[in-house]
Amino acid sequence: MSALWTSSDIASAVKGKASADFEVGGVAFDSREIGSGDLFFALKGEQSDGHLYVDNIYAAGGAGAVVSQPVEGPHILVSDTTKALDQLAIASRARSDAKIIGVTGSVGKTGTKEALFAALNRASMGRSHRSVKSYNNHVGVPLSLSRMPAECQYGIFEMGMNHAGELAQLTRLVRPDVAIVTAIAPAHIGHFSGVEAIADAKAEIFQGLTHEGTAIIPYDSPHYERLRKAALRSTKRVVSFGFDEQADVRAIDIVPAQGGGSLVTASFRNDGEGDRSLCFTVAEPGRHWVSNALAILAAVRAVGGDLAAAGLALAELKGLDGRGRRHQIELKAGGQALLIDESYNANPVSMKATLSQLASESCGGKKILLLGAMGELGDEAQAYHEALLDDVIASGAQTVILVGDEMFHLSAKLAGIASEELDQAIEISHVAGSSEVLAAVAGEISDEDILLIKGSNYLGLSKVVSALVSGEY
Repeated sequence: MSALWTSSDIASAVKGKASADFEVGGVAFDSREIGSGDLFFALKGEQSDGHLYVDNIYAAGGAGAVVSQPVEGPHILVSDTTKALDQLAIASRARSDAKIIGVTGSVGKTGTKEALFAALNRASMGRSHRSVKSYNNHVGVPLSLSRMPAECQYGIFEMGMNHAGELAQLTRLVRPDVAIVTAIAPAHIGHFSGVEAIADAKAEIFQGLTHEGTAIIPYDSPHYERLRKAALRSTKRVVSFGFDEQADVRAIDIVPAQGGGSLVTASFRNDGEGDRSLCFTVAEPGRHWVSNALAILAAVRAVGGDLAAAGLALAELKGLDGRGRRHQIELKAGGQALLIDESYNANPVSMKATLSQLASESCGGKKILLLGAMGELGDEAQAYHEALLDDVIASGAQTVILVGDEMFHLSAKLAGIASEELDQAIEISHVAGSSEVLAAVAGEISDEDILLIKGSNYLGLSKVVSALVSGEY
């Protein structure tokens, strides 16, 4: 492929002045991520100023920088580097003939984005692009757009939000041909008046749809009609997915797959030409992943992609760090245990789905549940945490370690249930912070156990995962 950007193209896009001619192969705003030949955006934030690290990026092999004050080394001088990043993103989208897919939702965004990339990249033989990590905010989205090669056939972009109005801005940068809402849940509800307001904020993604773009929405959601009406304000093409027989893309049969996951038969409504079906395997376990897969197939179909290749990609998926990755960990006392890493985030819907999946797991030892608090739930935080009671019990966990102040009431409720009311005794402990967690968990794990770790990212439970996987505990 040719260079991602030339200095003249960048200067034209951001209305800046180039100090020299140069070419770049990548774009970054974190100086620690700069590689040889990359472009660095020196962004100014509340806590830091990227201009302080310009010398470092040249030392690391960076080809140039976008700056708002002159520096030594090749650069593009602009008045506002954050605005310039948006402008380069707009230029990247304008020059591209790729089919663009935007993904949002309260749960499942990153997994769906990664699976979509795998599905489309397989058929396009490497000519697909996606946002990396969880770069889904006001700087992550334009950065991901700026990194998209002009020759791409498909681009997949994750978009997140914490407040109303944020997605409207992001989707107008991305201008998706297909916009997916994976699910609606009370994530970040502390910033909203209710779940309906969250649905309205997620529906903002439809505002950026291209002419004759496609909106893909969950039929089984109680907010389906709300999402549908919002989508129809921007497009006539609305495709639903789910388990109900009225969904346009629906699962008509689900059975456990050999080696884990699900074997799914999906039906596609074909606008009067008769339904079509596809049998495929989803490597990731759980009904929520079947739902994600249906949305993925709906999107692949909407952009004219290869459904068979998408089915093969879904069968080869591996869990993401913090979002379901499975590790066989070696124990210091001998033997192995299965660690399921769901440490990246948590909200009431994802908690329920993950605990339900744990209930279906079997092991030769015991089930251990390390459950961290859910953040940004506002005044309803206590009620949402207490509502996990039945799901925790149904998970079959014999040892439950709860982390965070918000988990106090759930701990008290669990402790208040008489052992004779349960099929098996539950050992319960509650710790205030993650610093106490590792020792508590390490002392519980034995050969053939299953350990599920899930909680909001701010608790830092990923450090517990890292220590257990590396054996440094």
